[in-house]
Amino acid sequence: MRTLTLILALLAAPAMAQDKMTLILDWFVNPDHGPIILAEELGYFDDAGLEVEVVAPADPSDPPKMVAAGKADLAIAYQPQLHLQIEEGLPLRRVGTLIATPLNCLLVLEDGPVESTADLKGRKIGFSVAGVEEALLSAILGQHDLTLDDIELVSVNWSLSPSLMSGQVDAVIGAYRNFELNQMQIEGVPGRCFYVEEEGVPAYDELIYVANPETMNADMIRRFLHATERAVQYIMNHPQESWEIFAGTSAELQDELNEKAWVDTFPRFATRPAALDHARYRTFERFLLDAGLIETGTPVSGLAVDVNAR
Repeated sequence: MRTLTLILALLAAPAMAQDKMTLILDWFVNPDHGPIILAEELGYFDDAGLEVEVVAPADPSDPPKMVAAGKADLAIAYQPQLHLQIEEGLPLRRVGTLIATPLNCLLVLEDGPVESTADLKGRKIGFSVAGVEEALLSAILGQHDLTLDDIELVSVNWSLSPSLMSGQVDAVIGAYRNFELNQMQIEGVPGRCFYVEEEGVPAYDELIYVANPETMNADMIRRFLHATERAVQYIMNHPQESWEIFAGTSAELQDELNEKAWVDTFPRFATRPAALDHARYRTFERFLLDAGLIETGTPVSGLAVDVNAR
């Protein structure tokens, strides 16, 4: 009788309030965000006592600034840009990893004149974001004793694959191997990627979670990362079912490009999103320092936080 009374009391008790947090994406929802969407759809955020508001930005450059200004708890950002933003004085720290390998590549036409990166001399190379992409290009060219003076840089805004397919440029830097490469294949103009981490650039985390160290709630972030870690495990074990759940959240995701991108993306999700690779951040900081993009080196503790360290 006492057991029955206890069960009825528990059933009648109000549900515990969820802690609310806001996450700003780097762009509109796409397969790069699989663990976040799956954590929501599978109830892992609920299990972690979280109510997560996921917001797509109006401008891709806004998310880190919003976190720095205290207008969001977390934002998805890029490790290379994080080093520059901290150099500029923004109060940001990496607190977790979403995609643990570079996605960026130097993209050329499969049947074009560039058969190796040594063939870039005298070519037009399109880019979208100045700064880091120029450093990546410098490293790639440096393997062949070339410099930026040996090429012509062309700003193509965000029109990377169209500018390549139209012949406006001979190559583009900043294209994603899981999207632009698939887009070109679908449109019948096959491309080929030169992977930056195989062309003289230190490996880095493509997509990371950043927070403001002065205002962040480490406990909520730990629970968020645990929920997304559970989602990654589910995705790895059930990739097709995960794709169907993910695509089922929006009609805009249900096309050939997103389905191909999913296949190319899910193996790159960080299986331990909270884990911090100190050497990776130290090495990339040195890379940017040597490239002249930053003036003073920042220790890893000033770049990233291990929220699981007690």
